Amino acid sequence: MKKIVIIIFLIPFFLVAQEKPEVDLSNPNSAIYTHLYFLQKDSYEPEKAATTIYGLEGKKAIQKAIKIKKILDGKGLFVDFDKVPNNPDYNDTLSKRTLYKYVPFPLRMPKIYVERIGKNWYYSMETVDAADTLYNEVFPWYIRKIEKLMPDYTHANFLDVEAWQWIAILLLLIVAIIITIITKKIVFLILEKIQYYITKTSISTLEIKEVLKQLAHPIGLLFGLFFIDLTFPSLQFSISVNKWVFLSINIIGTVFWFYILLKLVKVVTKLYSFITAKTNNKLDDQLVPIISNLLTGIVVLFGFFKVLYLFGVDTKTILAGATIGGLAFALASQDTVKNFIGTLGIFLDRPFHIGDWIVAGEVTGSVEEVGLRSTRIRAADTTVFQIPNSKLSEMVINNAGVRLFRRYNTTLGIRYDTPPELIEAFVKGIRDIISLHPNTRKEGYVVEFTGFGDSALQIMVNVFFVSLAWDVEQSSKHKLHMAIVKLAHALGVEFAFPSSTLMIEQFPDKSNLAPKYTTENDKINVAIENVLAEFNKENPEVTNDTK
Repeated sequence: MKKIVIIIFLIPFFLVAQEKPEVDLSNPNSAIYTHLYFLQKDSYEPEKAATTIYGLEGKKAIQKAIKIKKILDGKGLFVDFDKVPNNPDYNDTLSKRTLYKYVPFPLRMPKIYVERIGKNWYYSMETVDAADTLYNEVFPWYIRKIEKLMPDYTHANFLDVEAWQWIAILLLLIVAIIITIITKKIVFLILEKIQYYITKTSISTLEIKEVLKQLAHPIGLLFGLFFIDLTFPSLQFSISVNKWVFLSINIIGTVFWFYILLKLVKVVTKLYSFITAKTNNKLDDQLVPIISNLLTGIVVLFGFFKVLYLFGVDTKTILAGATIGGLAFALASQDTVKNFIGTLGIFLDRPFHIGDWIVAGEVTGSVEEVGLRSTRIRAADTTVFQIPNSKLSEMVINNAGVRLFRRYNTTLGIRYDTPPELIEAFVKGIRDIISLHPNTRKEGYVVEFTGFGDSALQIMVNVFFVSLAWDVEQSSKHKLHMAIVKLAHALGVEFAFPSSTLMIEQFPDKSNLAPKYTTENDKINVAIENVLAEFNKENPEVTNDTK
């Protein structure tokens, strides 16, 4: 009874041990598994593996099946059967037309795929036809020839690697280093020619020489890496070795491309800044960091997805999730999108430049920076205003920075008892001061006795300053005002101010309290000449040609 119980307990294990995979071509997963399983060392039955080759029989089918597996092994392409569909009606949704096919490695080996013919799945006719060509690319004839010519002692194993393979690895690295050095020099010369064609300036006058060298170096390494990627399968390592070698090559290649693109962004921005430095438009200079940040962000994003793909992460799923989640993100970032569009509008329309004095709504000040989101404006009291670009692009902007001149208008009030001769002399003296002023327009200014105020005779002064800078304008006003005050003092002209005055013109035995004015022409002319000479001395840059 005890023996019977033991036998019954062991029966399932015997049944499982006797079960062997059979040929199954009902779906992509089963077809590829059938092909690879029956070409393994412990389950080697090439006749069954050859059933996945459509249209061929016997030795020809076996040769094609073996070559396809060697191609995959040589490139280190390990099939993950958890990702291979087992749906008999699987359809390639990326194709423009309805196709029942599955491509295991669409980027690295797009020509090797299975398709449904009738009710079964086979390797496609394109795969069968391309097998010989792909095999010769992965295992060049000269490598196979060298392997046959190798003496027997070179096939001795050391750390599970044959001696000829160690020698081949050494030669491979030497050739790759030589290719890298030569390519780096050639690429640097090409980049130098390109930058000269763009800027028409020798590289010695630019700051991008080191950047070009840094760009040429990884490109040279990339060519050396490409040579290793092309020839390493010929060394006939196992698929497990090839898998990690080619994964490392792809990761290093991605890092190199990432580095190259970042350096290329730096070169482009350097060249652009060099070009914009020659223009008077400072807004172009502000565009340089924006372009740099935008291009860098794009490079980082693509590099991130590439690394995820190399580690087997399904980027399509991430993109799909990002698309669904992007709807909520878009709703939450409407203002950011509006500001970005506003930024584009500002750079396209160019309503102002960096340093311009503008009036935008209730904000008045100088434009300091235009960013991706907002524009920074500094007011006269050094207060900083951050205005979102979406709102700024919709405002009515008064740009004082594009004026040809800064207009200054003021009214001087002098006492009612000023004699007509002094009024005329005072007006003429102000005109001469404006003509001598280093920062005034020498035509179009107006200085006239324009009216009678409540408590003063009104003299209008309308002048234009040639400097558009706010601080220079204030300094120009200071010089003008000081010269007018000195002129009034020299002539004896007094400024009036709103007041109520009770005046008794003459007390008994007292002199008259009214101011005494000098109206002699000689004294008036001398006073004006002295004031103008002093003003001319204080402003040596003034020439008499401006009179």
